[in-house]
Amino acid sequence: MSLALTNARVVTTDSVVEGGVRVEGDRIIGVGDVDTTSATQVIDVGGRYVLPGLVDLHGDDIESHLYPRAGARMDTNMALAAADRANLAAGITTKFHAVSFERDEDEGRSPALAREIVARMGRVDLVADHRLHARCEVTQAECVDAVLEVVADGHADLVSVMSHIPGKGQFRDVEAFLDYYRESTDHSVEEARERIERRGEVSMDTLRERVDRVVQAAHEAGAVTASHDDEDPAEAERLAAAGVDISEYPITLETARRASELGMATAMGAPNLIRGASQWGNLETRAAIEAGVVDALVADYHPMSLLAAAFVDTGEPLPDRVARVTAAPAAAVGLGERGRIEPDARADLVVVDREPTPTVTRGLVAGEPVYRAEGGR
Repeated sequence: MSLALTNARVVTTDSVVEGGVRVEGDRIIGVGDVDTTSATQVIDVGGRYVLPGLVDLHGDDIESHLYPRAGARMDTNMALAAADRANLAAGITTKFHAVSFERDEDEGRSPALAREIVARMGRVDLVADHRLHARCEVTQAECVDAVLEVVADGHADLVSVMSHIPGKGQFRDVEAFLDYYRESTDHSVEEARERIERRGEVSMDTLRERVDRVVQAAHEAGAVTASHDDEDPAEAERLAAAGVDISEYPITLETARRASELGMATAMGAPNLIRGASQWGNLETRAAIEAGVVDALVADYHPMSLLAAAFVDTGEPLPDRVARVTAAPAAAVGLGERGRIEPDARADLVVVDREPTPTVTRGLVAGEPVYRAEGGR
């Protein structure tokens, strides 16, 4: 493919350039005042923004496609295809599906389902670049074993360790956890209390040994590692010492600061920024940004929030905000050729109409036009 995007506002790593982007094959070869004479296709984007394709390190939205309603299980191939198109529509061209290796009937999660998703990811014809973020629930031995198998098979690009224990991490307020169940129409408080008792049976020494084992195996397989809901600075120190690369959703500002000081990349939720609050009353993304301790944003459960987050006014230049959803997450997982618009970078590009809400009108993956939604105009 040889094409040129013209009449654009191109968001590079340090500025917004009026002009265009020239693509040959799967690479960007020019930015700004580009030569279009040899391009086989020239696309006038009508003054819209051109951004690098977004890189999402943690998106568990596949679950909403698998279970659009509680108990209503859809075909896995269909769910993957739907997630693929939905993420492209949100500007995400590199997707790390945060697949939970966790036994949680309330959320429809199990090691068997996780294995099935992993197996199908390589068989379904998908348009974006889909990768596995294996989330390991270390309170459950069978889930640790399942993740270690997936890692040994070379399927995981990112592996995170988590311990969803009420009273710890995102559920550190036990009463808030119980209130969540009180308000649920599908589950009872008694079920919540059973979950607290069941997950609290594993000793901290055992959890730490499992974390160390998973992190070591992941690194030996060439995967990047992350921790989930780091509770306090001491926990960040422990995880950094274990070799964890990324701190996801640190619970407090002090924890985020310590993780950053220790050289861990920090990732916060884009929906948190869009909504202006954490769902669980934890650290707000905006506060973490203002403190200078956020490297990357992730889609979490809502892909469109990742694109919208780049256009939330945080008092920073647009290129800095765009970098949090493109170049920074790409760099955190060793994909330095992605997430930036410059010569020789991979040509993952999205055309964005900013008003009335940021919307993708065109998308390219590795130089191939794969998405268009311009309302027929």
